[in-house]
Amino acid sequence: MNHLNTFWYNLRHAFGNLLPIIIVVGLFQTAVIGEMPDGLAGMVLGLAIVIIGVAVFLQGLELGVFPVGKGLSNAFARRGSLPLLMSFGFCLGFSSVIAEPALIAVAEQAEEISEGRIKALTLRLLIALSVGLVVALGVLRTLLGHPLHWYMIIGYLLVTGVTFFAPEEIVGLAYDSGGVTTNIVTVPLIAALGIGLAGAIKGRNPLAHGFGLVALAVMVPMIAVQFYGIVVYNLFPVETLTATASAMASQASQAAEIVTEKSGPIGLNGLIDLLTMLRDVLPIIVVILFFQYAVIRKPLPYVRRVIMGFAMVILGLYAFVLGLKLGLFPVGRSMAEQLIALDTLVYVYLFALAIGFATTMAEPALIAIGGQAEEAARGKLNAKHIRLLVALGVAVGITIGVHRIVTGDSIHQYIMGGYALVILLTWFAPRFIVPLAFDLGGVTTSEVTVPLVTALGIGLATQIEGRSALIDGFGLIAFASIFPIVTVLLYAIVMERLKPAEGDNP
Repeated sequence: MNHLNTFWYNLRHAFGNLLPIIIVVGLFQTAVIGEMPDGLAGMVLGLAIVIIGVAVFLQGLELGVFPVGKGLSNAFARRGSLPLLMSFGFCLGFSSVIAEPALIAVAEQAEEISEGRIKALTLRLLIALSVGLVVALGVLRTLLGHPLHWYMIIGYLLVTGVTFFAPEEIVGLAYDSGGVTTNIVTVPLIAALGIGLAGAIKGRNPLAHGFGLVALAVMVPMIAVQFYGIVVYNLFPVETLTATASAMASQASQAAEIVTEKSGPIGLNGLIDLLTMLRDVLPIIVVILFFQYAVIRKPLPYVRRVIMGFAMVILGLYAFVLGLKLGLFPVGRSMAEQLIALDTLVYVYLFALAIGFATTMAEPALIAIGGQAEEAARGKLNAKHIRLLVALGVAVGITIGVHRIVTGDSIHQYIMGGYALVILLTWFAPRFIVPLAFDLGGVTTSEVTVPLVTALGIGLATQIEGRSALIDGFGLIAFASIFPIVTVLLYAIVMERLKPAEGDNP
């Protein structure tokens, strides 16, 4: 009965994530566009499958992954072995990111739009390796007690420096890749590791030293993916690869159509998708089993429940990806097409602003971290203020990103300018707020919002003449990650400056 109540809670959680999108899209369809999109029934079915998939996935995480992962984190923290902690941090970061639903969705879109030049699996492995390395580095930072701001300033100087040399086809995707690595799977595991370590080590502050792992996990994949783009686009001839990729994509598409016609959605095609999900989740299973039996040398508690949890994770991922293809991707592209067809671009900007603010205010990860931050800050921060600031930052960021697509401006200038502002504010901001501000930039987009925003960007780039879906379509998630950092840092700077004035006038 308890599991049933938890599933019902997860179902409401998933629906709550989707509800702001439904409300905003519904208002624009009825009040602005005045007509329903084609294929509405299929979209509704897809959205329903997304809700069920997310609920099943979350239930699986809570039954199997989270209890075992947290137990391992606590056991290693008590042991205090640096090599063991860093090894566990690397494996935890890698295995959680490789199974991240939002990353799977974006990687598949990138492979499709680039006609096979960017490989979805290669992209995911590269990002997962980056996150694994940076979580290991973050564990070391927590243990040594280093302040985060130097890591972030030097790191983002490197990020923007690499952007000078990166091909334009990869920049938007690289910055989006950083934004989608920290989401439904990654944030709870990585945040629990950081806060747990800070709480277990004498002299460490949970706010200053516990937060920051998520921020580092956002930053480093941006560098790695840009280097990947330099290799793919600058070191290999375009004509040969594109022709080969197009031929392979055409053959794969024809084969998929034949399989679908013969077997249907629950036939061989569905079995292949399920096996793919098993492959995605397998790294987490291997990491947990290895550290549980080979390192800690204790039997896995509640084995049946853990097995059931992992089975639900795989089924939930399958339903989630299926729902994306049927519902969220078509909704995003349809809205882009319909809004661009109107006489004015004002509604495009208003939709971006509304979808950014509404979805962020309902983001469960943001609500959870806001509450943890208020508790850790002991009165210095207010959870409601944090949510409002972050939602405003996401809304402004997505709107600026949409403006860049509309005007066709280079993403290099926008991204480098945005992070230059972040670096400047980091220099002046109170030290206690820096880890939290950067973490908040990584948890602003949910597993539901990311695919919709990605589809919106690609749809706009496809509908506007002279735009490239690969060059201009990606990047909206990056803007949604940058500007919450700006708003939170500005808030902290202003509040810090007001304190002496308040003290003079009690």
